[in-house]
Amino acid sequence: MEIVPGTGKRKLSKETLDENPSPADETQNSESAVKRRNISRTCIHEVAFPDDFSSSNDESIHGTLENPIYVGKMAKTYPFELDPFQRVSIACLERNESVLVSAHTSAGKTAVAEYAIAMSFRDKQRVIYTSPLKALSNQKYRELNQEFSDVGLMTGDVTLSPHASCLVMTTEILRGMLYRGTELLKEVAWVIFDEIHYMKDRERGVVWEESIIFLPPAIKMVFLSATMSNATEFAEWICKLHKQPCHVVYTDFRPTPLQHYVFPVGGSGLYLVVDENEQFKEDNFAKLQETFTKQKNQVDGHRNVKASSRIAKGGTASAGSDIYKIVKMIMERKFQPVIIFSFSRRECEQHAMSMAKLDFNTEEERDVVEQVFKNAILCLSEEDRNLPAIQLMLPLLQRGIAVHHSGLLPIIKELVELLFQEGLVKALFATETFAMGLNMPAKTVVFTSVRKWDGDSNRYIGSGEYIQMSGRAGRRGKDERGICIIMIDEKMEMDVLKDMVLGKPAPLVSTFRLSYYTILNLLSRAEGQFTAEHVIKNSFHQFQYEKSLPDMNKKISKLETEAAMLESSGETELADYHNLGLEIAQLERKIMSEITRPERILYYLVPGRLVKVREGGTDWGWGVVVNVVKKPPSGAGSLQPALAASRGSSYLVDTLLNCSLGSSDNGSRQKPFPPCPGERSEMHVVPVPLHLISGISNIRISFPADLRPAEARQTVLLAVQELHKKFPHGLPRLNPVKDMGINDPELTELVHKFEELEQKLAAHPLHESTQTEKQYQWFQRKAQLNHEIQLLKSKMRDSQLQKFRDELKNRSRVLKRLGHIDADSVVQLKGRAACLIDTGDELLVTELMFNGTFNDLDPHQAVALASCFIPGDKSSDQVFSRIELAKPLQQLQDSARKIAEIQRECKLDINVEEYVEATVRPYLMDVIYCWSKGATFAEVIEMTDIFEGSIIRLARRLDEFLNQLKAAAHAVGEINLEKKFESGTESLRRGIMFANSLYL
Repeated sequence: MEIVPGTGKRKLSKETLDENPSPADETQNSESAVKRRNISRTCIHEVAFPDDFSSSNDESIHGTLENPIYVGKMAKTYPFELDPFQRVSIACLERNESVLVSAHTSAGKTAVAEYAIAMSFRDKQRVIYTSPLKALSNQKYRELNQEFSDVGLMTGDVTLSPHASCLVMTTEILRGMLYRGTELLKEVAWVIFDEIHYMKDRERGVVWEESIIFLPPAIKMVFLSATMSNATEFAEWICKLHKQPCHVVYTDFRPTPLQHYVFPVGGSGLYLVVDENEQFKEDNFAKLQETFTKQKNQVDGHRNVKASSRIAKGGTASAGSDIYKIVKMIMERKFQPVIIFSFSRRECEQHAMSMAKLDFNTEEERDVVEQVFKNAILCLSEEDRNLPAIQLMLPLLQRGIAVHHSGLLPIIKELVELLFQEGLVKALFATETFAMGLNMPAKTVVFTSVRKWDGDSNRYIGSGEYIQMSGRAGRRGKDERGICIIMIDEKMEMDVLKDMVLGKPAPLVSTFRLSYYTILNLLSRAEGQFTAEHVIKNSFHQFQYEKSLPDMNKKISKLETEAAMLESSGETELADYHNLGLEIAQLERKIMSEITRPERILYYLVPGRLVKVREGGTDWGWGVVVNVVKKPPSGAGSLQPALAASRGSSYLVDTLLNCSLGSSDNGSRQKPFPPCPGERSEMHVVPVPLHLISGISNIRISFPADLRPAEARQTVLLAVQELHKKFPHGLPRLNPVKDMGINDPELTELVHKFEELEQKLAAHPLHESTQTEKQYQWFQRKAQLNHEIQLLKSKMRDSQLQKFRDELKNRSRVLKRLGHIDADSVVQLKGRAACLIDTGDELLVTELMFNGTFNDLDPHQAVALASCFIPGDKSSDQVFSRIELAKPLQQLQDSARKIAEIQRECKLDINVEEYVEATVRPYLMDVIYCWSKGATFAEVIEMTDIFEGSIIRLARRLDEFLNQLKAAAHAVGEINLEKKFESGTESLRRGIMFANSLYL
């Protein structure tokens, strides 16, 4: 037994359980578990519990805290023998203690959740099952309703049997219940959090964190998660937060072992790289690399296919593609069913269309598919049944081929899931969302790419993502092993592939943030036991920060020891020279912050211009401008902002920079970096945000039109090196006053001072000295170490707690300025309305309610304007608003600008234009307006290039949002507004947009 430092709890040693353990060998060394991981079914059990905890459980029935067993009457029996991790988890539940079950997709976590529900039914208590997505909640409701019958559903747009003993709901609904208080919670014994790893979601992760913080301590929790590397840390947080034990039952046992193959695009044949015993085959990997050397100049046979047109609008794709070959080979070898994962929805459809010559179903199966299809679409009107998106899907489904992604019509998506479960779909082309949720395994999984665009960069998929998707391969009890095929179209470093396939699952990292919704709800709670300060202190974010402090202390000690060893003579003169350099760098930053404003610098950033790039303490030196592009919106495009801190800049300068060998996009690292002195290097085009440009030269050079060949880029490097020889004291720069015509007295003064200091530096005795170069390098290293030490010490001083406190103070100031709370932080009428809105921007929408914008609109205009608040897909088409919507949209943008400016004045880090762009999304304004006025679905989908399913998802979230607006209007006594939002909801709720789920 060991004490975990600084947490006030104890953690027990790891245990490994064999398939049929005897009491004598139940506790094994965890190292042996690793060796036998693929031979015997193993799990690791740990527990975090308070120091003063004492259990009232009978040890003869429940075992001990360290070794939970259960020999009493089971609340539920299973038609199969339970795996060790399931047995241990159930023993923890019977002890009435919280448990986190961390296991691979398809391992059988649902059996544990079902046991918690059965226990609640046995003990006449209620249980809540939360899931991250409405679609998953619907599926889970169907599954649990078949098993237990007394099950209800609450997802915001659907409520069924709200008084049932087991309630399935989205996590947002649970949080709302906890904020507003409900008698129902007094009867709840267990809350099951499915897919708890969703807590690291940037946008919605905070909802899980708040729900866990607000749950009464009497309620026990079951957390179901994909494998994560810091499960124990999470359990320790639960233990500290709720003063109760929390068990961790972790297994990376796969019921069906996997074989991982690589298929080189443009080549032929598969290469086994990782076998079912998780052994990496280095010899096969070497052969794989050789295939790329042989066909280096061959055209990419899979990623350079032009984007196909939508299935709904017809279109074809290549039948000779690599995907076609792989699917055909899989079917010939009887490796079906197969899921083919792509990271683009359009690509999924394109690949499915390329299968036109293949048919995987028998005549009998085709008839069954047709019958199921016709029954499913009976709930639609005659007109909606004839939509191309529905009619074009039947021939595909009859051939055993299907598409699954978030842009499909919900009814088609659900139909595909049901047919896949029944074995009537043999080849499914899906995005990664299919890897979430219900257990729908296949024999084979194919990855069409190893890279994905994540909104920031075009990066390799992480091991956690690979584990989640590859976990769909191998059906328990049906397949001896599952098969994963990875398509790659470029040479890959061995370590990258190894890390992806065999790497550790990602840790769960908190994405906690303070929202106005949270602050207002906490201020308005009558009992007042929870405050924003309480939430901040108890967040997983703060817990993780406090846990990292000992490691920071060790790092500081190490750096201080290294700094003490770096003594050099003549330190005063060196310090003087170093400080002069620092002063110049500081002035340079001030000057460049003025020069790099887009309206000033863009005119000069022409191809061939030399610019200097600095990223924090990293000096990239001089590079050559190739192109300037407007930064793509988050979640779109294919450009990789390779340098840090790119979020604040709206332009990216494609710059040829001297990079360390192997640090390009094609290498193992996700980000290029400058070479060390004397190291071999090569030029690469790197997207650079404007604010990282630290100098702009008056020199322009010409460069080859095609920069793809390494030789072409190397000629540019030689040209830049020649210029450095020609100008040994530094390349001549554009003078902001004389050359750029910036007539700003402050800037003129800065430029004058900068020139004076440069002359002073050039005249310094150390400037040309070679004797003191080594000493100066020592001095610079020492200065760098001291800087790192100061940063770490400052990080420890400025705790996350203080940062959040400052943010809370600034956000409270905003709420006072806008009239949501008074000087004593008492919630006012406006704040009471904002408390009820968590779908859209609560500040902006209440501003429109109180400034009269909604009063001047009819219900259709109000619905269209409200649609701008719902996050969704962005259209590539230019947005032209109808004349009836132009004025309300302008008012919305003006109000957003005003609120952003107030937040900036209250010291919140907000870019006004970026806030307006992120908050106001008018992409489906016209579509929603026409739908509200009675247009058909066929008419509205012709108005936009956004996927049909995305339109429906937005309309359903909009319906939920309008209900929140209606409740807010009611809370502040605005009867007319309440009626308007009610009418708006009624105008939306019709046809295919609100067709019932096939699961309900």
